[in-house]
Formats: sequence, C-alpha cells, structure tokens
Amino acid sequence: MRTLDPAAAYDRAVALATRGRRQILGITGPPAAGKSTYAEQLTAKLVGDGHRVALVPMDGYHLAQSVLDELGLAEVKGAPHTFDGYGFVALLKRLKESPDEQIWAPRFDRGLEDSIAASIGIAPDITLIVTEGNYLLFDEQPWGTLRTLLDQCWYVEVPEQLRHERLEARHRRYGRSAEEAHERTYGTDERNARLIAATAPAADAVIHLA
Repeated sequence: MRTLDPAAAYDRAVALATRGRRQILGITGPPAAGKSTYAEQLTAKLVGDGHRVALVPMDGYHLAQSVLDELGLAEVKGAPHTFDGYGFVALLKRLKESPDEQIWAPRFDRGLEDSIAASIGIAPDITLIVTEGNYLLFDEQPWGTLRTLLDQCWYVEVPEQLRHERLEARHRRYGRSAEEAHERTYGTDERNARLIAATAPAADAVIHLA
C-alpha cells in the first residue's frame, strides 16, 4: 500500500478536484488519529487555492444522544451500530449521483454531543467531497457499500501512545473524570480502533501524522 506525505496527498486531492466530474475522497482511521483535523486542513487549503471542495463528515450521522440513552447505547457511542449508517450511505450516493442538486448534510456538534440537521450545504458546483469517519472501509453492511462510492480512501495513522493520550484528553475536555476517560479510551474506543485498523488494507494509501 502506498504511503503519502502531505505534499503528495495534496497533489492527489487536486487531481481529484479537477477531474471534471464530482469525486469523493474518504479519510479514515481510528479514534483520535487526527483524521478530522487533517480533513479540515486539507479542505481549507484546497478551497484557499480556488478549488470547489466541501467537507462532509460521517459524524453527522451519530444517533441522537436521547436515542442512545433510550436504547442503552450511550456507553458504546462511536461503535458502528450507534450511527445511522444507511442514512450516511444514502447521502454519499446522492452526492455522487445527483451533482446538480443543492444538497444539505447534518453536522455533529461536539459541544452539544448531538447532530444538527441540514447544517452543511453542498452546491452543484462542488467538484470534490471530502468525507471523514471511522467506518468508511468497514465491510459489514450498510458500511460495505461506501467503498463503491469513494474514488479514493486514505487511512490515517499516528503512534498509539499519542492517540491514547489524545483520546483521554478529549474525554476529560468533555466532562469525564480521569478514571472515566481512561476506561473509555481503553475500553469502547479501543475495541472500535481494532475494528477500524482491520480495514486499513482496503485503503488506497496511508498517511502518517505526528
């Protein structure tokens, strides 16, 4: 599998954005690998250089916190079954097959720990969709359909110790105690990370981030 440095990755993204028909680039990797930040920075640079690019994260399809509470799934939030996977697949299919439509996508608000509907606008002149999320290469349905909709998908990796430190810090930032943050990082999050790591061979390239 090819490893991309940031410059080579940017050149490849530009090639996608200028191909002439709408393309979808996926950025995946385990929790706290830095994929959200990388996708945001890549999108901002592309837009700054004049390309018509929109960022549409998978996190907008988290089930509502009230639903997770009702179903008893709050403690495993982030696992595949805590997302509306079919809804996310339907959105990407629409983005791919109906580029002449004005389309609206949901956005996940970390402050609220909930999604906000119709927050991201994708205009007909957008030539590249950047989407990022944990399960873009997961082979179980409905996620398995995603690979057919992605023109490229890159897997983001960071050293495990750094990733764990980031996760614990994130959980503390959003109100968990040190003990709760540690348990979540090495419990639910780690189980999800192993699922995601198993999907890496299906990626088109790997990006190592420090």
